[in-house]
Amino acid sequence: MDILKRIVLPIIHHFGYDLTNFRSDTPHLYKRVTIEPSGPPKGRVLLSYVIESFLTQKPDCLNAHTHYWESYQIAQTFLNLGYRVDVIDYRNSRFVPKKKYAFFVGARTEFQRISSLINADCIKIAHLDMAHWLFNNLAAYKRLSDFQKKTGVTASNVKFQEINWAIEHADYVTILGNDFTIDTYRYAKKPIFRIPISTCSTFPTPVRKDFNACRSNFLWMGSHGLVHKGLDLVLDAFVEMPEHHLYVLGPLDKEVDFVNAYHDALYNQPNIHTIGWVDVSGADFAAIVNKCVAMVYPSCAEGGGGSVVNCMHAGLIPIVSYESSVDTEDFGVVLTELSVEEIKRSVKLISQMPEVQLKKMGVNAWNFARKNHTRDQFARVYQQVVENIENETCRE
Repeated sequence: MDILKRIVLPIIHHFGYDLTNFRSDTPHLYKRVTIEPSGPPKGRVLLSYVIESFLTQKPDCLNAHTHYWESYQIAQTFLNLGYRVDVIDYRNSRFVPKKKYAFFVGARTEFQRISSLINADCIKIAHLDMAHWLFNNLAAYKRLSDFQKKTGVTASNVKFQEINWAIEHADYVTILGNDFTIDTYRYAKKPIFRIPISTCSTFPTPVRKDFNACRSNFLWMGSHGLVHKGLDLVLDAFVEMPEHHLYVLGPLDKEVDFVNAYHDALYNQPNIHTIGWVDVSGADFAAIVNKCVAMVYPSCAEGGGGSVVNCMHAGLIPIVSYESSVDTEDFGVVLTELSVEEIKRSVKLISQMPEVQLKKMGVNAWNFARKNHTRDQFARVYQQVVENIENETCRE
C-alpha cells in the first residue's frame, strides 16, 4: 500500500484521475474516478459505465470489447464540452450521489436507483448497448431450451440481461445497434439517438485479397453466450458440409458445458478449426480472416453486433441474423429462419458466387465499416448528440 501511495497515485493524479478513495482491498467495481477539464468546469457529469477504461493509462489498447474505449470516449466528450466527470462502474451498487450533476449518463444496471437519488434537475441519459431485457431474455431462454432438447445439456452461460427500468427513468436514450435494437425500446416513447458502435481494430482494404482461394472458408466469432450467439447452429451446419471449412474464435474455455456437448464437432471434424479467443488487433486474427470469405453469426439478440463489425472491417462478408443488429445493405446475407438448413443454404450461396461478386461484397462491407463504425465516427456522433441535448434543454 505504501508503494501505491508514493508512486502509483501521484502518477494517476498527474493524468487527472482522482482515486483518493482507493483501497487495496476494494474491488475495482466500487472505485470512483474524477477527471477534470482543461479549464474551469461549467458543471459536473456522472458517468456510470465501464470503470476499467479509467484504471489504465492506455484505454485504446483494451480490445476485448468495444465498450472499454467507448466508455472512455463518452467521458472525453463531456470533458471537451467543459464538464468535470465523475466515473463509476455500472455495477456499483453502493454509490450514492452527493454532488449536484448536470448530466447523469448510465448503462442499464443501477440506472433506476441512481436516478431516484440524484438532483431532480439533472438530465438523465440511458446508454443502452443491448436489446430490451424482455426481448433479450425471452430469446435467450428459447435458445437454451432448444439446446437442452437437442443435446440433453442445460447450458450454464446465459447472456441474460438483468431486469431494469432504465429507459422509463431516462430523459434521453442513446442506443448502439440498428432499427432492431431501437424497436425493442420504442414503447417507452423517449427521445432515442442511434450511436454507431466503434471497432477494436481496423485493417487494410481487401481489394487485393484472393477471394477465389478463400471462398470455402468461413468464420464464427463471438464472446460469452455461445448458444445465444448461435455457435451450436453453425457447428451443426458445417458438420453436414465437409467441403466447407469453419474457423471458431471465442472463449470456449469459459463454457465447459457447451464444449462437452459439442466436443466432437469442435475437435474431431477435419473441416472445423477451433481456435479459441484471439485478439482482433493481433497477427493471428489477421491471418485467419485473410483466408476466410465470410462470417456466420446467427445471434438471437444484440445491441450492435461488435464482433460482426470487427469482421466487416477485415473485409468479411456478413451472414447474420436480423437480431444481430448490424446493417448489411447489399454486401451481406440476413438470416430470417435461424435454422441449420438456412445457414447451409446461405453458406453455399456465398461459396458459389463468382469471384468478382465476392470481392465486391467484401470491399463494400469494408467500406461500410470504415464509413460508419470507427472510433472517430463514434466520437463525432456522440458529441453531436450531447450538444443537441444541451441546446434542447437550454431552450426549455
